[in-house]
Amino acid sequence: MKLETYPDREFMMLGLANVIAGQLADFLRREGKASLCVPGGTTPGPIFDTLSGVDLDWGNVAVFLNDERWVGEDSARSNTRLLRERLLKGKAAAARLVPLYAEAGQPEEALGALSEGIAPHLPISVLLLGMGADMHTASLFPGADRLEEALAADAPVLMALRAEAAGEPRITLTAPVLKGAMNIHVLITGAEKREALERAMGLSALEAPVRAVLDNATVHWAE
Repeated sequence: MKLETYPDREFMMLGLANVIAGQLADFLRREGKASLCVPGGTTPGPIFDTLSGVDLDWGNVAVFLNDERWVGEDSARSNTRLLRERLLKGKAAAARLVPLYAEAGQPEEALGALSEGIAPHLPISVLLLGMGADMHTASLFPGADRLEEALAADAPVLMALRAEAAGEPRITLTAPVLKGAMNIHVLITGAEKREALERAMGLSALEAPVRAVLDNATVHWAE
């Protein structure tokens, strides 16, 4: 794990947005396409705002979420809704959004089709993850009903998980897909999450799911 610390959050958000843009540009030059996988929540919003205005060949960039709550885009808790509002606008409106939600009563009903949509864009070119104070990342929560399966080397691309801390049922990329990304960035803020990160380094992935990706990740932190 590489740890990058910043003097303040604004500097971190701008710096990380520039790093991500540069890595995407490298993939576009070399391969003619790239994939960007990002978290929901409000923390990465400033990064999305900056990226949306970057002059990239967005038409050849596939964008998808790490995970999604099983709610429609009309819900304030929809990560997809936030992605449309903060990232897929301006120049980045030309990017291809690969869905992690479909109209179905339960996520298991849509897993096959959604997985087929993600598969052509793997391995992920640039992965941005968050981490909770409970050391979860994506929707890999400690104590989730199928966490051990989602951490396994032979896990499928996507799984539906349920956990008390998660609220709604979730659909999430699994550990092998996340740690197989070509560039992995973990974004954390505040003393509580810095302490959680340090604890995670001494725990198993079953106890601290973020541990599954840390060996090959750059962690970006500001108070």
